[in-house]
Amino acid sequence: MKTSLLAIAALGVLAQPVLAQTGLPADADLRQAALEWFEPIPDTPQAPPNNVLTPERVELGAMLFFDPRMSVSGLFSCQTCHNVGLGGVDGLTTSIGHGWQQGPRNSPTMLNSVFNVAQFWDGRAPDLAAQAKGPLQAGVEMNNTPENLIGTLNSMPGYVDAFKAAFPDEATPVSFDNFARAIESFEATLITPDSAFDRYLKGDDAAMSDQEKRGLAAFMDTGCTTCHSGRNVGGQDYYPFGVVERPGGSILPEGDRGRFTVTQTADDEYVFRAAPLRNVALTAPYFHSGAVWDLHEAVSIMSSSQLGTELAEPQVDEIVAFLGTLTGKQPQIVHPVLPVRQADTPQPQPMLVR
Repeated sequence: MKTSLLAIAALGVLAQPVLAQTGLPADADLRQAALEWFEPIPDTPQAPPNNVLTPERVELGAMLFFDPRMSVSGLFSCQTCHNVGLGGVDGLTTSIGHGWQQGPRNSPTMLNSVFNVAQFWDGRAPDLAAQAKGPLQAGVEMNNTPENLIGTLNSMPGYVDAFKAAFPDEATPVSFDNFARAIESFEATLITPDSAFDRYLKGDDAAMSDQEKRGLAAFMDTGCTTCHSGRNVGGQDYYPFGVVERPGGSILPEGDRGRFTVTQTADDEYVFRAAPLRNVALTAPYFHSGAVWDLHEAVSIMSSSQLGTELAEPQVDEIVAFLGTLTGKQPQIVHPVLPVRQADTPQPQPMLVR
């Protein structure tokens, strides 16, 4: 059973006295309660299941991630919608892809995504490798095919050599599966450790201000941790959007039935994977619809829709302050030099919608 800080304070069983001037429990008790719900981002990347993080594979994955020639038009790369310098998002309500089409959902961050239980808002991809295959083939995104992709890669000696180095024991290194595994390896390195919250969890009392600590306590005691917990402060399970009260149509479009499209189970209508909240202060706009640009407003909507609670403005401010402590050290990525196209490399195609 998880510890309630308010209950502890009411019973007077804190190891140290409650700070009367701030309404805060002592740091040792606040930290103990937080560690029942959360864990720090590791300082070094960890390999996903069934994959490795060799320098060669990560380097190849970075090349593929940044190369717009992976799209049939030669304009869109993974970086287009998951900009490493923008917190892993594109900063749009919903992403723009092939033929300048607007996608149906807001682009989630790929930073720390290796810690999610599954990928996409509806969890239809079990891992990052499976996720990498989706946008490449989606008509509204990169509009490519595996066959054209493999022809493009095989036409450039630089890529052929890079695949051989990354997959040295395979008879056919250049494959769609290996394309996806290489991108997964690179994305697994895109973690953001050493946030103020992580430092606090590790014992640094001064890493967070009193306002931020009050926000952490409120985040736990109001029930936000029901959906947003674990290493990624979310991303671990699926929940209805509107447990208590369904938000308006601009925030929850009626046509997007969430995980139901994956499972075809009635109970999964309007159910989505809980958003991971690491770096959330950087990733506006919010929700799968991308309809809300202000984090304060997003917290207020979630408190009423998910918890049935109307938080006072100061408490919303405190929770927003806590969420700001989830911004970690951002990846510093040098844009790779990409292989040179050859005479037989497929040329970019007009952006006709198929």
